[in-house]
Amino acid sequence: MNILHLSAAKNWGGGENHIENLCLELNLAVGNIQNIILCVKDAGFHKKIKNGKLKVEAVPMLVKFDLRYVSKILSLTKKYNIDLIHIHDSTALTLGVMATKLGKLPPFVLSKKTSFPIKNRTRTLYKYNHPQINKILCVSEKTKEISSRNIEDHSKLQTIYHGTAIPKISSGLFNLRERLDLSAKKIIVGTVANHIRAKNLETWIEIINYVINIRKEKNFHFVQIGSYTDRSPKYKERIDKLNLSEHVSMLGFIPNASELISQFDISLITSQSEGIPQFIYESFYHKVPVISTNVGGIPEIIKDGENGFLTNAHEPQSLAEKLIALSRNKDLMKSFTERSYKKLIENFTTTKMAEQTLAEYKKVLYGKNGTGN
Repeated sequence: MNILHLSAAKNWGGGENHIENLCLELNLAVGNIQNIILCVKDAGFHKKIKNGKLKVEAVPMLVKFDLRYVSKILSLTKKYNIDLIHIHDSTALTLGVMATKLGKLPPFVLSKKTSFPIKNRTRTLYKYNHPQINKILCVSEKTKEISSRNIEDHSKLQTIYHGTAIPKISSGLFNLRERLDLSAKKIIVGTVANHIRAKNLETWIEIINYVINIRKEKNFHFVQIGSYTDRSPKYKERIDKLNLSEHVSMLGFIPNASELISQFDISLITSQSEGIPQFIYESFYHKVPVISTNVGGIPEIIKDGENGFLTNAHEPQSLAEKLIALSRNKDLMKSFTERSYKKLIENFTTTKMAEQTLAEYKKVLYGKNGTGN
């Protein structure tokens, strides 16, 4: 089975981490499976995976719908005798659909990794309902429900949760407390999120303001890891204006940042839109308790008060109060992490994700039960 994975992402994020994990796991699967990843040359994703264990092809993309990418889809399909094309983002889907106009391609499988609704536009509806797409793999039941509103054939929709790789090998990037000169008494609250609208870092800043300036809880230090964007200067300006700089460390993009999660005391997610962030799974693995907004598929893996705390998006005071309360209850922190770790091992590993994805590939290629019968 030869699978071509299409990514048009420019940065490294949870969606790209999913592609890497999926392909690594599929390479270990029983049977002769070859995975080829087509990505944007010299973009963050390409730089991360080009010297690794995966077969990677890259093409420049100077404009959003660069015809060189389209041409590369067609040439790689012939070069590797591709059986199935797995598309991993909306831009890649557009490029894949464009390629169908220029040559014969194998069936498509599409991953829907966010809870953003499919826009009710003619061209958008056309590409998401394109007959070349045989399966749409949704990252959560919430994503599946939202997607179903604009997908004509609901039988194409299938939920496959992502997950984290077990075991995770840590090389120990650096010691956060030493690097940031933090005492052992400081509570490190970590957030891993690129500086994009969906991650809602405005709420993250207001949480810090409430904790530090209103509640006067000076024993917290907030660490934020993720790629800077044009939104970043506004965040830094707000932090300076609120006199929060000494309580905040924005570290930017760090390769293999998940290796630092074990040093967090609490993981904090403030997103206003999500599929299910990889950061949560990795916090579960490292036994770090999670406080999060209840958006997208997150309530499917965190039950409020059972294995973490949840609250509505855009409610910084509520998130801050839960953060303070959890930091003072070590028994509850331990209970949350033990339950979350158990849930992860039983349900949310990349091995399970790859097994379920492979089963869907086989259904597309060989029939309903994956055997051709």
